[in-house]
Amino acid sequence: MGAVVADDGPSGVKAPDGGWGWAVLFGCFIITGFSYAFPKAVSVFFKELIREFGIGYSDTAWISSILLAMLYGTGPLCSVCVNRFGCRPVMLVGGLFASMGMVIASFCTSIVQIYLTAGVITGLGLALNFQPSLIMLNRYFDKRRPLANGLSAAGSPVFLCALSPLGQILQHEYGWRGGFLILGGMLLNCCVCGALMRPLEPPKKSETTKEPAEKKVKKKLLDFSVFKDGGFVIYTLAASIMVLGLFVPPVFVVSYAKDLGYQDTKAAFLLTILGFIDIFARPICGMVAGLKWVRPRCVYLFSFAMIFNGFTDLMGSMSVDYGGLVVFCIFFGISYGMVGALQFEVLMAIVGTQKFSSAIGLVLLAEAMAVLIGPPSAGKLLDATGRYMFVFIIAGIEVTTSALVLALGNFFCIKKKSEEPHTKEEAAEREELNKSEDKTPEDAKVDSIEVEQFLKDEPEKNGEVVTNPETCV
Repeated sequence: MGAVVADDGPSGVKAPDGGWGWAVLFGCFIITGFSYAFPKAVSVFFKELIREFGIGYSDTAWISSILLAMLYGTGPLCSVCVNRFGCRPVMLVGGLFASMGMVIASFCTSIVQIYLTAGVITGLGLALNFQPSLIMLNRYFDKRRPLANGLSAAGSPVFLCALSPLGQILQHEYGWRGGFLILGGMLLNCCVCGALMRPLEPPKKSETTKEPAEKKVKKKLLDFSVFKDGGFVIYTLAASIMVLGLFVPPVFVVSYAKDLGYQDTKAAFLLTILGFIDIFARPICGMVAGLKWVRPRCVYLFSFAMIFNGFTDLMGSMSVDYGGLVVFCIFFGISYGMVGALQFEVLMAIVGTQKFSSAIGLVLLAEAMAVLIGPPSAGKLLDATGRYMFVFIIAGIEVTTSALVLALGNFFCIKKKSEEPHTKEEAAEREELNKSEDKTPEDAKVDSIEVEQFLKDEPEKNGEVVTNPETCV
C-alpha cells in the first residue's frame, strides 16, 4: 500500500490533534469496544453450548479466556507486524481474521473446534486491530491525547452494554449458530475501522535527504531497547501486578449478589450500573488528564486511580446487602474508568511515539500472564474459603500494591535521573545555536533551519513531549 515509510511515524511530522484524527479516534473507539467487550459478550451463548455439547460451564468459560489470552499474549507479534507492514494493512487482515473465526465457529461440531475458531482465530484478529489502533491514535494526537485516550477507552463499556442484550436477542431468535454468524458479520466493521487509519505523510525532502529516509525503514521489528528505560520497566511491573486483581471484582460481583439471596436479574443489574458509570468516567478522566497542571503529573493521577480502585475493593468486601453492592459498583465504575482512560496514556508519555509500537506489545505480553493467573486463583481462594470477602480483599491489595510500585518507583528512581539528560539536551541546543551565530549569514540561514528541525524532532525522542521530570520520561 506504499504506507510503510509514512506509517513508521516519521520525525518532523507534527500530530494534527484533529482533522482526520477524529476519524482515527472513531475507529479506535469501535475497535476498543469490540476487543474488550466481545470476550464477555459471547458468554451469553454459554448455556446453549453446554446443552448442545454436553459440557460443563468451566469448559465454555475457556472461550472467553482464550480470547483474552490472544488479545494480550500476541502483543509482540502485533508489534512485529506493525513495524514491518504498517498499521492499516495489519488491521485489515485482523478484521478478516476476527470475522472468519466467528463465521467458521457457527458450523463447528465440538467445543474444541470452537476454541480454535471463536477463541484463537477471532482473538488473534481482535489483537491485530486493537494494538495498531492505539498506535495510530498516539500518532494523530499530542496536546489532546489524554482526551482522545479517554474517548476511545469509553468504547469498552458502551459496547459491553450493547453487545450483551444483542447477544441475548440473537440467541433467542436464531440460536447460538445464527448468533455467531451475525456477530461474525458485525466484526467485518473492524476492516472499515482499519481503512480509516490513514498514515501520516512525512514532510517533503530534497533529493539529498532521500537516502537517510530510506535507511530509516530498516528498523528493528521488535525494539527491546525500551527495557533500558527505567520508567518503562517500572510501568510494566506495576501494570502486571495491577492486572492480577483489576478484573476480579467484575467477574465475581454478580455471584456475590446471588449468594446473598438476590434474584438473577437483580444481580446482573449490578454490571449494568458499573458499565453505565464507566461510560462517563473514562472521557471525563481524559479531559482532567489533559489539563495543563495535571498532564505533567499524569503518572501520579494514574497511581491515584489504582489506589482508589484498590480501596473500593477493600470497602466492597464488607458489603452485606444489595445496597452496599450498588454503592461498590458506582465507585468501582469510577475508579475502573479512570484506570482504563489513563493506562495507555501514561505508557505513551513514557516511551514516546517511536517506541510505542514495541512497548505496548511487550506490556500486553506481561499482562497476559497476569490475566491468566488472576481470576482463576481468585476462584480457588473462593472454593477454599467460601467467602467473597477474601477475594475482594486480595484484589484490593494487589491493585493498591501496583499503585505504590508505580508512584514510589517513579518518584525515587526516575525523577533524579531524568534531570541530567535534560541538561545535556539544553547544552546541545545551545551549542548548535552558538555555531550558527559564528557562521557567515548564508551558512547561518542554513544552520538555523537545521536547528529548527532539531528542536522539532527532539520531542519525538524517547517520548519527551513534556519536559517535567515527573512524567517518567
